[in-house]
This record gives sequence, structure tokens and C-alpha cells, in this order.
Amino acid sequence: MTALLFLSFCGLLLAGIPVAVALGGSSLLYVWTEGALPPLVVLHRMASGVESFPLLAIPFFIMAGSLMNSAGITERIYSFAVALVGWLRGGLGHVNVVGSVIFAGMSGTAVADAGGIGNIEIRAMQDHKYPLPFAVGLTAASSTIGPIIPPSLPMVIFGVMANASIGQLFAAGVIPGFLMAGILMVWVAVEARRKKFDRDAAFSLPRLGHSFKRAFLPLMTPVLLVGGMSTGAFTPTEAAIAATFYALFLGAVVYRSLSWRGFVRVSMETLETTAVVLLIVAGASIFGWLVTTTRITDGIAEFVLSITREKWLVLLLVNLFLLFIGCFLETIAAITILVPVLMPLMTQVGVDPVHFGIIMVLNLMIGLLTPPVGMVLFILTRVSGLTFEQTTRATAPFLIPLFFCLGLVTFWEPLSMWLPTMMYR
Repeated sequence: MTALLFLSFCGLLLAGIPVAVALGGSSLLYVWTEGALPPLVVLHRMASGVESFPLLAIPFFIMAGSLMNSAGITERIYSFAVALVGWLRGGLGHVNVVGSVIFAGMSGTAVADAGGIGNIEIRAMQDHKYPLPFAVGLTAASSTIGPIIPPSLPMVIFGVMANASIGQLFAAGVIPGFLMAGILMVWVAVEARRKKFDRDAAFSLPRLGHSFKRAFLPLMTPVLLVGGMSTGAFTPTEAAIAATFYALFLGAVVYRSLSWRGFVRVSMETLETTAVVLLIVAGASIFGWLVTTTRITDGIAEFVLSITREKWLVLLLVNLFLLFIGCFLETIAAITILVPVLMPLMTQVGVDPVHFGIIMVLNLMIGLLTPPVGMVLFILTRVSGLTFEQTTRATAPFLIPLFFCLGLVTFWEPLSMWLPTMMYR
């Protein structure tokens, strides 16, 4: 009977049914067919699945990123990045990466990065005669930094599903996030020399100072969030609320670039996105509960461990599995479905839940750049005017540095665990 749960879920997905409905529908079908539980248990478990204080961070992080975009704050960030690294060879390529690093401390999602500051970056690189495929591919790759450097919407979901500390997950993402940025900048430097890209701006200390002054308050957003959480001033959920009110204060009071109409539009977009995310979480909560109570997770763990008990080999197999799943499932859906399945296996081979959280999120971020369901690819196709196939080909070379970074994070545990160990343990 347990096969019915997965077969019905896959069948509904192939039929084009939304993920949340497929999760709830397959769970209801299983409960009704099994007959051991009343169907009402499905609604009860779905409701209890979203009764979580940390999940309150979701709408606030989404809204904070949208407010930053709507209030024109991303332009100030981009100007500062140009003054900071635009003088390097292939300068706007480096600006692309640095801009994403800064914006990562505000938005928490790759989609917001690609659709927000990514739009500015691609237009600027086109104006400076960079090949459009290079600009699009680099923007796609750099957008994956967003959910690794805190705050991170996927890490909030993972923390809730795995019962892991969200604060520790945020801390664990800092070094891998900057590592990704460094590797991408090395890649840009090599490509700039190979393709003879020019420097896009002369270094000017007064210009750097002026742009820093304009961007100073937005740059304080990640300082506010990380500083507040590390000192215990507020929890990750309270940090999301603080980030939203700070972004609202900057847009409406300091810069006065956020209109009432813009605020209403951002609010409606936040409500819509939050509803979709929480509906997936609700559907996944009953699905995950059934997977756990039917002991499917134990069977999967026993099967993998019958093949190998080597920790590094298990991690390699899980990475390959997650990369494959990332091609077909959206990030939030993949986390909510797979965490109950994979966590028992990770526990048995001695992988720390926080370390696994970084591995899983990074895998699924790479999945955003792979067809057929790569959300970042669809966004950049619309932004750039390229076809989906052209965007996919443009992004493919940039998967190499991301795979290299994934290997380092997976097999060198201190990269992700040193900072949370120093801060929380």
C-alpha cells in the first residue's frame, strides 16, 4: 500500500496538478484506501503543519526583498558595487557577483535576486558590449548565492521540517556563500582575460565614498539581521519582521521612493507568494507524516546502508539524487517532501542536520538553473529576451564553478560548521 502514496503523487504531478494539491490528494487517497485512519486526519495534519512560529518569517522575508526592489534600493546597491569592483578587468562581471552578495543579505531567495538586481545587471552588461549569453549565465549563477547567505527562505523551511536551529543554519551559510562568490569571481577573471574584456570604470576613491554613502543604510540590513541574531537580540522570525520594517522605513520615510500604490502591490504579491509556499508546506506535512509513520524512511536508509556505510559515498549518492530532483521539483516542495525521507539516513551516517541543510539548499539552488523546471531560467528568459534553450546553454558553463563549490561544502564540513559552532555551541 505504501507504493500507492508515491505512485499517486507522481501520477498527479505528471498530470499537471499543482504540487500542493498533488501532495494533499495522494495523502488523502492513501488514508481513504488504507481505512485505518479517518480522512479528517489529513486536514488536521495539514493545519498543524503550518502552525509554526518560525514559518512567520516567510512572508516577512518575501516582503522585505520586494520592498527593496520597489523602493529603488537595488539601484543604490548596484552603484556601490560598480564603484567597488568595476575597475577590475571584466568589471561588470565582478559587479554582478558582488551585487548578488549584498542583495543576498536582504532578499533570501534566488528568484528575487534574478528578477530584481539581475535585471539591472544584465542591462548594464549589454550596454557595455558584454555578450548577452555571458551576462545571463553569470546572473543566473550569482543569483544562487541569495539563499545561501542569510537570511534564507529555503533554510527557514528546512529548519522547520528537520527541527534544526534556523539561527545555526543562517550562520552555516555565511562562509559557503562567500566561497561561492569568490569562486565565481575567479571564473569571471579567467573569462575576462580569455575574452579580452575591458575595465568598465576607473577606480575613484571619491566615487566609492559617495556611492557607499548612498548605499550605507541598505548595506546595514544584513548587519542588522546577522548582528541581531548572533547577539540574541531577536530570533530569525523577529529578524524577518525587523528587516521588513527597516525596508519600509527606508522606502517610505528616508528615500520617499515607495508610493502607497507600490506598497499595496508589494503586499498583494507577498500574500500570493506566501499562500503558495504555505499550501505546499501544509500538503508536505501530511505527506511527510505518512512517509514517517509507514516506516518508508527506515526502508530507504536500510537500502542505502546495505550498499555502503561510507559517509562520503552516502553523501555523494544523496548529492546526485538531489541534483536530479532539483531538475523537476521547485525548491520549497523538494525540501518539504525530502527532508523527512533523507534525515534518518543522514543521522545514521553521522551527518549534522545543519551541515546537511547547507548541502541540500545548495543542491536545490543549482536545480534552479537546470531544465525542465529551472525557475531562474524562466525568469531570465523573460528578462533577457533569449529563448529558454538559449538561456539554458548560456547558464551551462557556470554550473562548473557551482559544482566545485558544492563538492567543497559537502566533503569539507568545517566550511559550513565552523561559524555556527563558534557562535552557538
